[in-house]
Amino acid sequence: MTARGTAARAAIGRVWRRLARPEQWPPYRVVGESMLALLLGLIALGMEKLSDSGDARTWLVTVAVMVLSPLRRALPGMVLIFAASLSWLFMGISALLIVAGWSAGRRIAGSARALVVFAVALVLSMAMPVIEDFPLVSPEKLMILAVSFLAIVAMPGIASRYWSQHRTLVETLHAQRTQLLRENAMIARQTQLRERQRIAQDMHDSLGHQLTLIAVHTGALEVDSELSGRQREAVGVLRGASVAAMRELREVVGLLRDEQEEAAAGHPAIGAGPAPDAGQRGVAQVDGLVEASRGAGARISVARTGEPCALAPAVDRAAYRIVQEGLTNAHKHASGAPVTVALRYEPDSLLVEVVNGPVPPGSVCGPAVSGGQGLTGLRERARLVGGMVHSGPVPDGGFRLAGVLPYGPVTVAATAAQSVLPVVGPGWEAGSGGGPVDTGRGRPMMRTGKEGQPVIDWSQVYAAPQTPMFRGEGRRKGFAVGCGLAASVVVVLGLVTAWGAVEMFKSIEDGSVSPGTYEEVKVGAAEAEVRERLPSGSFLYGGLNDQGPAKPEGARCETFASTEPLENWEEDQAFRFCFKDGKLVEKRTFVGKV
Repeated sequence: MTARGTAARAAIGRVWRRLARPEQWPPYRVVGESMLALLLGLIALGMEKLSDSGDARTWLVTVAVMVLSPLRRALPGMVLIFAASLSWLFMGISALLIVAGWSAGRRIAGSARALVVFAVALVLSMAMPVIEDFPLVSPEKLMILAVSFLAIVAMPGIASRYWSQHRTLVETLHAQRTQLLRENAMIARQTQLRERQRIAQDMHDSLGHQLTLIAVHTGALEVDSELSGRQREAVGVLRGASVAAMRELREVVGLLRDEQEEAAAGHPAIGAGPAPDAGQRGVAQVDGLVEASRGAGARISVARTGEPCALAPAVDRAAYRIVQEGLTNAHKHASGAPVTVALRYEPDSLLVEVVNGPVPPGSVCGPAVSGGQGLTGLRERARLVGGMVHSGPVPDGGFRLAGVLPYGPVTVAATAAQSVLPVVGPGWEAGSGGGPVDTGRGRPMMRTGKEGQPVIDWSQVYAAPQTPMFRGEGRRKGFAVGCGLAASVVVVLGLVTAWGAVEMFKSIEDGSVSPGTYEEVKVGAAEAEVRERLPSGSFLYGGLNDQGPAKPEGARCETFASTEPLENWEEDQAFRFCFKDGKLVEKRTFVGKV
């Protein structure tokens, strides 16, 4: 006895732990389950009142339904079996059957286990009515009971199980897709880093060697005694340019390698720390760049507007590179044309602009050697810091190169692999450095300017379609599948209900006799003649056969309901016909309850 008590307490403890898990009861679920239990309790109360049950039984059934409603979350199979076994005795439990069927279909693990639970519930729901009519159990009654169970219990269970499996499949596919996107991003990042390493190595080995040769030869030429002073000065400029090119080459190679090391260390913020090299170029070096170009004979003017403010190192370098690329293109393609360099400090961004005029008549421009990668590299550099670059001809025949760059730094998320990664989710806010802020699902990210105003991350404007769009399409497809499933369930339930209604009316017709027919049938008439005028009978009115006056000894009696209802809808006018020795020996009418 002690062992049984311990086992029972352990079983109750397991059920309680399953039912009282905190993660299973968030506030919205507590409210929903409370409202559902209250609704089912009210339905049970009303149905028990209609069936003229006693007060004690009515309240007992109501409380039991309200307790079983939340209990189905922990014990779905047990609640379904219990409710199905008592549904014939207590009408108030019928509403609980629908909810119990839905929960059992969704929560019982394993199809075979769920099938066994539903089969047991079906057998128990039919057991009591079969026992009441035994041994005279009509096939029609069994069919209607089975169809009723299918419509009320099985169909909600099948629908909920399909819905749960569909949701699990969608979540699994979404998790797998997210993992694939993450892996693709990692592969793209590693490929990009390897390519940067290869480019850095090639630049160091080939271009570095050629620049070194230029510096050596110009150095030797500079000390040649046969050169004039002006020629020696020109050679000195050439040697200085080659030395500067070597220095910048080392900086670029170092930057490419440093970014690879930084990425391997954990993707730090671009521009959030110190410059990668002490000789980094920025807006402060624009004047020196302009002076060097003027020394080569170019006519250049510089215009600055707005209040200068501190720039992140990556933004500072991008601004310098825009000016450098603009001047280089002007030297190559518009030699002798006037050039204007403009730096405008707007409230939310820095506008860098290089505009050259048309090529003067008579100016001779040699064939420009260009790989076409300068502007592409500028756009990528600007995109990495959250800006944009525009280039194109101007109406007077010149050319304009302009870039819009934000003031604050950004995180290393805007890489070549970004197009396969989701954007930040809703609820992100700007950090201390003016980090990204999402203004809506799938919209361009925002950051703050120098005065706190929101600034658009232009890199998002030109990015590939973002993951939320695909998620939205997935939701639309899932919604369509759900609607199709719901429509199918409604159609099936409608057909089953229509069939059940037809069978119900047919059973009522088979169990009813009109008062005229009752009067026309005479006692003493042949049994075969009387049965031709009577319907086949229905299980719906089987209970009337046990009511009324005593039956003649040895007679076989058939009881039918009248086709004309009484004022009291809970009672029926009954007509009983008793046969013996092939004749009608008695007919009686009485009032009974179905």
